[in-house]
Amino acid sequence: MTPGARVQAAIEILDAILGGAPAEKALTGWARKSRFAGSKDRAAVRDHVYDALRKRRSAAACGGALTGRALMLGLMRLDGGDPATRFDGAGHAPEPLTPGEGGIAPSDLSPGELADLPDWVQDRFHTDLGPEATAVMLTLRDRAPVFLRVNLLRGDRDAAIAALADDGIGAEAHPHVATALRVTDGARRLRASHAFETGLVELQDASSQAAVAALPSVDGARVLDFCAGGGGKALALAAAGAAEVVAHDIEARRMSDLPNRAARAGAQIEVRTGISPETDGTFDLVLIDAPCSGSGTWRRDPEGKWRLTPAALDDLVALQSRILRDAADFVAPGGTLAYATCSIFEAENRSVIEACVAERRELDLVSLRRWLPDEWGDGFHLGIMRRAL
Repeated sequence: MTPGARVQAAIEILDAILGGAPAEKALTGWARKSRFAGSKDRAAVRDHVYDALRKRRSAAACGGALTGRALMLGLMRLDGGDPATRFDGAGHAPEPLTPGEGGIAPSDLSPGELADLPDWVQDRFHTDLGPEATAVMLTLRDRAPVFLRVNLLRGDRDAAIAALADDGIGAEAHPHVATALRVTDGARRLRASHAFETGLVELQDASSQAAVAALPSVDGARVLDFCAGGGGKALALAAAGAAEVVAHDIEARRMSDLPNRAARAGAQIEVRTGISPETDGTFDLVLIDAPCSGSGTWRRDPEGKWRLTPAALDDLVALQSRILRDAADFVAPGGTLAYATCSIFEAENRSVIEACVAERRELDLVSLRRWLPDEWGDGFHLGIMRRAL
């Protein structure tokens, strides 16, 4: 595919997304009907689409409309490129620009447009993050780094860096998280690498790893990952020395790959879709990585910031409150209840935790910690509670 043809493909996919299709579904549908597109073509088109979604508001302003064509036009202007080099109609490229096409110059963007968030979200960021809000909003406009967790059941960090280098993948040690590596080169080779295939490394954001590291020692503990999803934290807890790890999720499909991942990692994890304190007892540590807005990870899932509504956020908070109350029943006397989200909204974090502690008098709040999205990880929040003896 020519560079112009890649832009045209991105335009068509963006139009489908703006029409209501989930981004991944739209990308998969295009790839299935575009067998001529090679791996580099598919990667380039995906990058175009996600870059446009991250900067949807500013790209629309610079492109003059909220359409796939205008978003790609605006994105090129934001990046300082000459749109005429791609919009020329040659080789399946977009048709040339018309005299009436165009929007404002990047230098004329308002602070609200430059933030690339809905106004109501910006207001919440300013309320919740104070002086850090602007930097966070600008960070969410860019691509997220790729991070790996070194699986200590298979080797150490130096061994992982060397193994990755053998497959042409560059990685550097995280300055604050002992198990984390940031990929500096060759990220698209990861899943075919020997280090990944043998379970030496797993894809996991550094802030998520930092949250696991901030938990009380799990060495020899019985642990329940209550909202396990794909099981990344269950795997990290097993590698940290937990004697027993139970991964639970109400939707079995979310954990469908976990048995294979655990086998690759050399970890023992019991996968459960149904669980109760009466039949399964209590645990030394119960970790909840609750369903949330994902506001700390919008670099990776940018369509989330455009689909979220105030009503949907309220529904999430109600769900999180129910999950936290339910999970508290599984905590053994003297045990730890940890509540985490990849959100940076206080409504999903501190407010939910403080309401639960006020209701469940047997719980004491031990600590609250927040990580904001930056070059060393996504946004994440962790609250640790302890149950009285």
